[in-house]
Amino acid sequence: MEGMLNIVLFVSVLVCVVSSSFAQQACGKYSFSENRQFDSCIDLPVLNSFIHYNYESSSGKLDVAFRRTGMTASSWIAWAINPTATGMVGSQALVAYQQADGKMKAYTSPVTQYKTSLEEGKLSFEVSDLTATFAKNEMTIFATLALGKGNTTVNQVWQEGPLSDNVPQMHSTSGGNVQSMGKLDLLSGTASSSGGGNSKKRDRNIHGILNAVSWGIMMPAGAIFARYLKVFKPSLGPTWFYLHVGCQASAYIIGVAGWGAGLKLGSQSAGIEYSTHRNIGIALFCLGTLQAFALLLRPKPDHKYRIFWNIYHHACGYTVIILSVVNIFKGFQILKPGDAWKHAYTGIIIALGAIAVVLEGFTWIIVIKRKREENSDKIFGNGANGYSGRRA
Repeated sequence: MEGMLNIVLFVSVLVCVVSSSFAQQACGKYSFSENRQFDSCIDLPVLNSFIHYNYESSSGKLDVAFRRTGMTASSWIAWAINPTATGMVGSQALVAYQQADGKMKAYTSPVTQYKTSLEEGKLSFEVSDLTATFAKNEMTIFATLALGKGNTTVNQVWQEGPLSDNVPQMHSTSGGNVQSMGKLDLLSGTASSSGGGNSKKRDRNIHGILNAVSWGIMMPAGAIFARYLKVFKPSLGPTWFYLHVGCQASAYIIGVAGWGAGLKLGSQSAGIEYSTHRNIGIALFCLGTLQAFALLLRPKPDHKYRIFWNIYHHACGYTVIILSVVNIFKGFQILKPGDAWKHAYTGIIIALGAIAVVLEGFTWIIVIKRKREENSDKIFGNGANGYSGRRA
């Protein structure tokens, strides 16, 4: 037993050493051309990016190289320090891209608003020796910053996006592009991701799960209860109705919670808009609320206006189901949670659709059979009455 524990301990230490060595090779063992040397480097957590630097605490001078791998000539990169906040607005950015003539352009850009085109401008601190390179699908920005004494911990932001006609375009507003910010400790050589980014990611996941379960699964399931269990009314009685109402009411409550989470995300993400997703969500909330009121205003089955209520209720309900499924897939495009989640939801929708098709056929068989039995009873009933009349 003791020998086994020693083996496990040895393997654990070996794995740690190998992992540490691998991490250093990803950043620390990188060699720059022109004999450039940097004492510190950090593998940034997203966007395949790295920051290399030399820092003089006595003068506050920072020599920096920001490196992004997996680049194309139709993209731009930027690395920034935000002296006043942790987000994008207020960032003092270094920007670089390859121009149409093949030459690299590197310049400074103060970011004053969202949806910026990264116009060239002077930063709040001095920048010198600003250059950029692009080789082997790797783009790098070099610069020297005069941060001043005492600025040992800074808020950093890094980004990449598409390029069109030598003009930087809006970067993606999902995945790593909204997580590329955090603190950089220049003395210890450590970086931390923004806590706000992690909080937003959690809120987005909550928003997505609540809406996928409620609008995207429970609503279609509730409709299936209403349409197909009703056929078994003689044996089940009003059970189908209670299942339908219970499922739809629960879906509406959970859906409203998910809708509220979406509103919160919108208020926390100024400048980031998903108009189609948002508008469909608002429409779903309105239609769902109308359906809730429809339950309170439902006429009795023999009321003369019941047919109009039925048309409104069914049209509204099926519209909600269709829009819900469409908006769930819109959400997948925005969140990009991974193919497994999208495939799982697609499988659930296909399963619900297959169940509906099978039950639809089964329902028509039962309805036709009952119609025939009713017609047969009428024929035999009329025949018996006629015969009795002749006898009389």
